[in-house]
Amino acid sequence: MGAKRILLIEDNAVNRRLAQFLLKSQGYEVWEVGSAPEAFASLKERQPDLILMDIQLPGMDGLTATRQLKGDPTTRDIPVLAVTSYAMKGDEAKAFEAGCSGYVTKPIDKTLFLEAVARALKDREGKD
Repeated sequence: MGAKRILLIEDNAVNRRLAQFLLKSQGYEVWEVGSAPEAFASLKERQPDLILMDIQLPGMDGLTATRQLKGDPTTRDIPVLAVTSYAMKGDEAKAFEAGCSGYVTKPIDKTLFLEAVARALKDREGKD
């Protein structure tokens, strides 16, 4: 089995580079997009093992995008890990209600971020 594939949906270039660096350092295959519409187009081409979803995206926000992914039979089983810099009370609950399987805050803590990614991927393996 090859490297786990991760789709990174993040509109901030600095955050994208950091997340991609951390993920690739662990051997993950990563591709990135900057908006929800780009993500939907990308998902028609290939399926990841995990989606990292920024909550604050231009246009359609990450929670709305997650709800759409979870409502689509072709993407509903892909785990979504919410990533946000707006960690306010209730945000984690909103992420889970939208269908996210985990939640990570920015600025990214390397250890917590990579643990959350590994946990989400392991949880998916248990369901396959």
